This record gives sequence, structure tokens and C-alpha cells, in this order.
Amino acid sequence: MKILVQVLIFVLLQLITTAQNKYEFRGVWIATIGGIDWPKPSTHKDMLLQQQSFTIMLDQFKASGINAIVFQVRPAADAFYNSKYEAWSKYLTGYQGQHPGYDPLAFAIEEAHKRNMELHAWLNPYRALVDARKNINPSNHATHTHPEWFVNYGGKKYFDPGIPAVQQYLIDVVKDIVATYDIDAIHMDDYFYPYKVGKTDFPDQKSFATYGYNFATKGDWRRDNINRLIEALAKSIKQTKSHVKFGISPFGVWRNSREDARGSYTTAGTSNYDDLYADVYLWLQKGWIDYVMPQLYWEQGHKAADYATLLDWWSNNSFGKSLYIGHGLYQMESNKKAQWHSTQEITEQVMLLRRNKNVQGSCYYSGNAFEKNRYGIANQIQMLNSRPALVPPMPWIKMNALPKPKFNFKNISINITPQTGMKHIIYAVSKGNKLNTKSGEQIEVILQPQTTYYSLQKSLTQFDYYIATVDRLSNESEAVMIK
Repeated sequence: MKILVQVLIFVLLQLITTAQNKYEFRGVWIATIGGIDWPKPSTHKDMLLQQQSFTIMLDQFKASGINAIVFQVRPAADAFYNSKYEAWSKYLTGYQGQHPGYDPLAFAIEEAHKRNMELHAWLNPYRALVDARKNINPSNHATHTHPEWFVNYGGKKYFDPGIPAVQQYLIDVVKDIVATYDIDAIHMDDYFYPYKVGKTDFPDQKSFATYGYNFATKGDWRRDNINRLIEALAKSIKQTKSHVKFGISPFGVWRNSREDARGSYTTAGTSNYDDLYADVYLWLQKGWIDYVMPQLYWEQGHKAADYATLLDWWSNNSFGKSLYIGHGLYQMESNKKAQWHSTQEITEQVMLLRRNKNVQGSCYYSGNAFEKNRYGIANQIQMLNSRPALVPPMPWIKMNALPKPKFNFKNISINITPQTGMKHIIYAVSKGNKLNTKSGEQIEVILQPQTTYYSLQKSLTQFDYYIATVDRLSNESEAVMIK
């Protein structure tokens, strides 16, 4: 029986390998709150050790075929970057407001781009203090200068989303990042209004009395607060840098069908719409976000929230925007169900989404799973991603015309003239076959920007080679034969 299972898994892997697409988002979340993934407290006093641990982590990801990192740069109204508005995060040095000796976001962008990885700057909009009893921020922080913007809930301190000045402040915080740093996207996860704490309601009675008088229910008002923020952020991001993407990774259930005929056939106890007041369905429908990355952290066959059911629901309700699926690798360590005690569940989840034409990739939570490599999951993901892939293009984001590649060729060596912001993709085509740029099967390598030299890996008597330029949104020039 064991041998039969191994054979079936081998066949499954072969099917997945052949099904790999040229364009596929292959992301990893890097959580910084509490040092979940990075930086570890042991590195707080050593800048070089902190940087080294980050590059080691990226090298682990690259070995597994990852092409994007989702890097948490604002865990709790603090900053992993040089902010105009907020203090350096205590998770960098152990002390809030202390300069770490370098700019972690600038460093992360440079290192990610070196490895042909996008960097999505991940922000939590409303969480302000993880412990409401201790305000560790300097005196010029908003938690001190505008105490009226905040409420305490579940032992934490949050911005009150119903206050217009809070919305403008958050827009300014995001605009500062987009304007200052060469990020590829702004990313927000599932934390909008916080998850409910027992039967205690979020304490926004005062702001509701002041600003919510035109709404029939507090829930409608809360959703409108978040809707207006998302719409305003989308506009601000594109006005600042039109190529920067805006993505959301919501809780995996928008609404259950028992509450809304448009919802999924699930019975989840929590939903985006009813509990977090995040109407992701509307944001996609309106085109305010460029991608959605639902956190489908359940296994196939889960009684309340089946993975396959939710995969189909999101694929039918992405409204033409990019859809990537979030996988919970942490389940392999914490979940007692047998499905999570091997790599088979994740393997099958990837197989299912690759069969779905409306799904363009995966993202894994979280980064430390690659280091721990429980049940060999990092090796398994490497097998799943055995061919290189580009992050899927977004045709609704307009870019400049693409230049043709500039190069010289001698023997097996290509000397490439770098062009600002351009990667290069090299195809190896068996003699007698035609170049197929729509498939990933003929890709030999995707070269990072600024690469000036490459040696061909296959015999020129058996293969023809082609090269094309690729911009940061994966738009590709006409391929030119190397000869």
C-alpha cells in the first residue's frame, strides 16, 4: 500500500510539472511582527547578521522557485523603512524608534530584485499597539498626538476606521512608501476591523454617532469606511506610480451562501463581509484592487470551509483581476489532522489551482516553513516549481513600449547591454521546432535586470536560442534569435 501511494504521488508530481505555466505568481509572506519570520531577536544588535539572515532566507526561497515576497513593513503603526509619519519598529532593534543602522525596506527591495523576485510591501492599516497598556511610541507619534483617533479592543489599540482624519493619515502613510521606494506592490491582509473578541463589540459608538447618521446599520457604515479607504488608496497609489500594484489577501470566506446567495457553499463562523466589514467582492467588482489572494488555509474536505469549494468560488468571482491562492504551511506544524502530516495536501492544492484557468498562482504562509522544511515541504515546492516562471502580467496597467534586446554573441557567450528596469528571458528551442513564447516549456532562464553576461547551457547543434526583454510587469518584447 505504501509503495502504491508513493507511485501515485510520483505520477501526480509529473502531472504538476508538465502543467506549470510560463506566468505564475509564486510568493511567500515574510511576517515581521514578533519576529515570526524575520528578524529574529538574536539579531537585534547586529545589523550585518540581520542582513545576512535575510539574504539566506531569500536564497532558500529562490531555490524553491519563488518569484515574489510579501514583506511586512508596517506591523503596528511602526516602520521597517524610513517613514515620515511613524517610528522605526521595535522588532528591528528591540526598541521602538531606534534606527537599525540601515534601511530594511531598501535593502529588501535590492536583494529581492537581485533574485528576480517582486517585493510587495505589506501593511496592517489599523493595528496601532499590540498591547494597549504600553505606549512605546515616541511623543510625536499619532498615538500620542491624536489619542482621539484610537480605541482599545481585546487588549490592543486600533485606529478607529470611522474617523475621516484616520483615513487621510493612512493614505498619506501609503503614499509615502510608494513615492519613496521601488516596491512592486502595496499589500494588505485580512486585518481591517479586528476579529471579534467574544461578544464584545468594537467600541466605535462615538464615531458612529458623529459620522454614521446616514446609515441604516452600524455594519453598513463600517463597510463603507473600509470601502472608501480602499478606493482612495487605489487612486493614490496609481497617481503616485501607475505601475505599482495593489493587492489584498482576505480571510478565505467572503460570505456564506446561507447569508447571501452570492456567497460560497461554506458554513464558516467568520466572514469578511459580516465580521471584518471588508467587502472584497465589491472591491474586485469595482476594479479597485489589482489582485486578490484569499487565505485558503483549510484542507480539502474541511467540513465548514472546504479548500476546493472556496477555490472554485474565488475563481468565479475575481472579476478579471489576478487571483492567487494563499496556502497555510504553518498547518503542517500545528494542525493535528492527518492531511497535514505530509506534503500531499499542499501538492494537491497546487495541482487543483493549476488546472483552473482563472487562478494565476500561490503564496505560502509563512517564510520560516522553508527553513524548517517540515516533511520536506521546501523540497516539494522546489519540485512543483522546477521551471522558471514570470509573475503574471496585468494588461490593465499600461506600460511604455518595450525595447528590443541589445546583445552580442560569440561561441556560447551572450554579452547583454542592460536597459533600465528590463529583465531578459532566454528560450532554448529544439531544432526543427518553432518558438512558443506562450508556454514556459522552452524557457532556459530568466535573467535579472543589469545582467550583462550569460553562457548558453545546451548544444547549438541541437537547439536554437532566442532572447526577449521583459519589463517589471512581465510584458515581453518580440523575441530575437541569438546567432
